[in-house]
Amino acid sequence: MHLPHPWPVLKGLLVTLLLSNAVYAIDLDISDEQSIKDAASTSAYAMMTYYKGNETGHIPGAFASKWWEGAALFLALLQYWHFTGDTTYNDNLRVGLEWQAGDDDYMPTNYSSYIGNDDQMFWGLAAMTAAELKFADATDVGDNYSWLSLAQGVFNSQIKRWDSTTCDGGLRWQIWTYESGYTMKNSISNGGLFQLAARLARYTETDTYANWAEKIWDWSVSSPLLSNSTWNVADSTETTNDCATQGNDQWSYNYGTYLMGAAYMYNYTNGSSVWLEAVDGLLNKTFEHFLNDDILEEKLCEPTEVCNDNEILFKGLVSSWLSFTALLVPSTYDTILPVLQTSGQAAAKSCTGHDNNTCGVRWYKSAYDGWIGMEEEISATNIFVANMIAFDTSAPVTSSTGGNSTSDPTAGENDTSTSTTESAITTGDKAGAGILTVVFVSSWVGLMTWTILGG
Repeated sequence: MHLPHPWPVLKGLLVTLLLSNAVYAIDLDISDEQSIKDAASTSAYAMMTYYKGNETGHIPGAFASKWWEGAALFLALLQYWHFTGDTTYNDNLRVGLEWQAGDDDYMPTNYSSYIGNDDQMFWGLAAMTAAELKFADATDVGDNYSWLSLAQGVFNSQIKRWDSTTCDGGLRWQIWTYESGYTMKNSISNGGLFQLAARLARYTETDTYANWAEKIWDWSVSSPLLSNSTWNVADSTETTNDCATQGNDQWSYNYGTYLMGAAYMYNYTNGSSVWLEAVDGLLNKTFEHFLNDDILEEKLCEPTEVCNDNEILFKGLVSSWLSFTALLVPSTYDTILPVLQTSGQAAAKSCTGHDNNTCGVRWYKSAYDGWIGMEEEISATNIFVANMIAFDTSAPVTSSTGGNSTSDPTAGENDTSTSTTESAITTGDKAGAGILTVVFVSSWVGLMTWTILGG
């Protein structure tokens, strides 16, 4: 879920604040491995200029007003390191992923009172990715939680919040009754938990996680969120009417998270036709909804230039999930790779801003569009790195194929962040996601102007 951008074309207004014209571009040869690595290096460097967690007075892994985006940043860095071999940012990765761990469940004290299930889930996916890509467990940071145990901690804390008091099940968007999205059950929270359960099942070879993945999938199909006939994925549904209706906004990451989970279940079940049907159905619908001339596009906000920071990240996440799907379900590889390649080439052409390869949002324009920010650079890094599957087709590891992250099936059991009393929700509240990411236009433009002009 996500908050709508209150000021359309806000980032576009920054163009008037910038003095230089576009000169440089990322010169990407999509058929050349080193060229892709160089492109990813350029955008990864740009995105890390926004990260202050390694500086005195700042908190590792944290962005105060958009906590979940730390997970999005680290997901991109993990895959960047894995596919390029560049260890430049590994210390930041290791420290940040541990610093935000909370009590082995990604419910850190500084943020746990207002984060949503989707926010916590993304950190769980980052930890799961670290385990699957064999990023060495930390031994010198904080309480030294293993990546696998952190993913298990998120899973254990979230299934305790599974709510059968309304809609016969499902995970609420937000955790606490005072949060505006408490009465909503949404696709990114339930699809994200489904994906995490499927990945844990495959990595640990444990049916308990697989059973939960099937339970979450079956509930999603029985609800208005997911159709296994049309493969439509709605954004949300309401507990106030027992999930009788749907908020049917179409966002790419809702499709992507269910697709990724289905791909893991296909692989875990050694090629079940049920899960192959789900993969094919969701993949076809994803491409039907979110491609513009075979280039990934967030159709609901990009054409009108109203994407907020959360929404800019969506297709970057989907790029990564598509690449993993191609590796886990080989029959999809030849369908997915061309889309990653055309999107990667277009994204590179968008990285021509401000004489420093600043990347834009609307890749399909194949030119810089005036937008600027960390989220743009994260998504560009994601699509560049996703194209590395043309040269490295090894699937994410499991505990029996090289994974060595330490398991703790009881991680997160001490979590008490469950709530059962509903609070009222207003029409204005329903627009929601990420979490508390509204930024006043004056302060945002002021900050960005100061940053860009070197204040």
